[in-house]
Amino acid sequence: MSPVDPILHAPHSLLVQSYAPKDMRDGGTVNADGFGIGWFGDDGQPTRYRCSYPLWSDSAMGRLLEPVRAGAFLAAVRSGTPGMLVAEAACAPFADEDWLFSHNGVVPGWPESVAGLAEAVPVVELLRMEAPTDSALLWLVLRHALDAGADPVEALAELTHRVEAAAPGSRLNFLLVGRKTLVATAWTHALSVRRLGEGVLVASEPCDDHPDWHSVADGESVVARHAHSGQEGTADVAAAASKTTIEIVPLGKERSRA
Repeated sequence: MSPVDPILHAPHSLLVQSYAPKDMRDGGTVNADGFGIGWFGDDGQPTRYRCSYPLWSDSAMGRLLEPVRAGAFLAAVRSGTPGMLVAEAACAPFADEDWLFSHNGVVPGWPESVAGLAEAVPVVELLRMEAPTDSALLWLVLRHALDAGADPVEALAELTHRVEAAAPGSRLNFLLVGRKTLVATAWTHALSVRRLGEGVLVASEPCDDHPDWHSVADGESVVARHAHSGQEGTADVAAAASKTTIEIVPLGKERSRA
């Protein structure tokens, strides 16, 4: 599977969602503050392409994506929270050698509300944070847990609850994509999942009207795993492939009240 269809060619592709989204949850009207695409290629290494301008203005995207055959991919368009940096470095996916990450939502009271989350992260890593945004900090906290050996499903659930406790009312749809694992959370934002052949596609908004799309309930997460290389793709799109198993897992714990 090529990422070009859900990103550019589907009836409600990520491209369409950049200028005509259906469900923004009062988070703006368009996703015009940048975009990013990341994938794991045949060599198993992650590649990213990010820009601070709208996806619809990138005339080279089709030629860039057409030849891509990815073992896993993640794509996102951005509607920046007022007052936050609009720059390439603020656009998902954030990445290291093993993971691609995006956050669709907002953290109320940033940055004071979640300052405590940064206490466990080494100061040098904080100084190297890609951008002064909520999403970049949450990626840093998550990456620190993953580097320490945390299970990705448990780490993402724990991050969700820690942020919600610190900043009640947060919208926290996370996508974490690795070579063989995809984890996505639905927390006060829309999320849908579709089996696609032997793989799976996860998106904030379905990219077409196919009946195989299923809405993920608020407070649940999607966990997809596969044993061999395949496909993975967020306003946000993410996907996983061959011999993929899909689980819907409750995130647990009651939501904090503002």
